[in-house]
Order: sequence, then structure tokens, then C-alpha cells
Amino acid sequence: MDEKLLLDRITYNPKIFCGKPIIRGHRLAVEHVLGMLAAGDTTETILTGYAWLEREDVLACLAYARRVVGHERIEPLLVPTGT
Repeated sequence: MDEKLLLDRITYNPKIFCGKPIIRGHRLAVEHVLGMLAAGDTTETILTGYAWLEREDVLACLAYARRVVGHERIEPLLVPTGT
């Protein structure tokens, strides 16, 4: 599936989780799905727990995370020494 179509599944609603990214307007945060994947849950396990969830929704969470991390930059903080 095209990345844009996947990312269209990620929505925001200020009344749900204070505007955190959620899946298709449901009360399931992207970070929750990513946390389940990080804990070792399989896509199949996650889909079993949420009957309305689709495989593409899980892929959308991964695409969203990749997009966010892709824009992240770390800059070293140079602290002068006392010499």
C-alpha cells in the first residue's frame, strides 16, 4: 500500500488523548500499537485484540514512526572546559 494512503489512516482529535495521533478516529493511540510491537506482540495478536483494526492500520503506525524519526536530528552540545 502507498505510504500516503497508510498515513491517511492516522488522524488527530483534540478530544481523544489530547490530540495524540490515533488510528482512523478510534480511541487507539499510535504509540500504544508501537508499544505492543516493541513488547514483542505480533500483528496477528494485535488484530485479535481489536476486532475493527486492520493490518494496514498497524503498517500505518510503523510508517508514521518512520516519518517522525526520519525528521529527528541530534546535535551535540559543546560545553567549554574550564582550562
